Amino acid sequence: MPRRRAADDLFKGRHFRSGHHSPLYPLVPQLQAEFTRLGPNDVGRGIAMSHTTILRWVQRCVPEFEKRWSQYARPVNGSRRCDETYIRIKGRWTYLYRAVDKFGQTVDFLLSEHPDVAAAKRFFSKAIRHNGPPRVITLDGYAASHRAVRELKAKGHMSRRVKVRCSKYLNKVVEQDHRRVKQRIGPMLGFKRFETAAITIRGIELAEKIKKVQFKVGKLPIGSTIAPEFWTLLAS
Repeated sequence: MPRRRAADDLFKGRHFRSGHHSPLYPLVPQLQAEFTRLGPNDVGRGIAMSHTTILRWVQRCVPEFEKRWSQYARPVNGSRRCDETYIRIKGRWTYLYRAVDKFGQTVDFLLSEHPDVAAAKRFFSKAIRHNGPPRVITLDGYAASHRAVRELKAKGHMSRRVKVRCSKYLNKVVEQDHRRVKQRIGPMLGFKRFETAAITIRGIELAEKIKKVQFKVGKLPIGSTIAPEFWTLLAS
């Protein structure tokens, strides 16, 4: 397993010190949207910067921050609702696979350039690897997802006892949850590269999971001086 970088190492060579970043860490994708809408000088804490600076923070910090938060993750329910939505990258539609449990807690997600069986299999495999096997999977009528589940079961990568059902009504919970991502992406200037979009969406999903209280925050090593400001920002 790769060594987790120390906080100071993460900010080496950065224009701003770690004190400026730390309370904003999981919010950087949301801040990118806000800065794009407000402009480069409408910034709190007396710091002026461009939204492209926030984008660089996203690209650098989100992968490391995912690792740090994962150790505090709460388990999700075994009944999972899966659906796909669309994200435009450089004028072309790409496909964002997402899953939540029956309570609306985020299970997993995958951005793919093609909506095919291979992409659906990668998504289901990723969700199982990160969250354990499901008990029930609720799908829409998308044929590739149903075929992907059948093939994963046939190859032993998914238990044959997993129940698969198709229900538009039950899947409303994940369709409504797509808005959490879409409303953050909307104010941005648009994605030019697939890799940039993928990392930014990872950051947005992480911030939304924190809002849903999917982490055991009582165990987080957040100092008393940072915590009030941190959670005030997060809840806004």
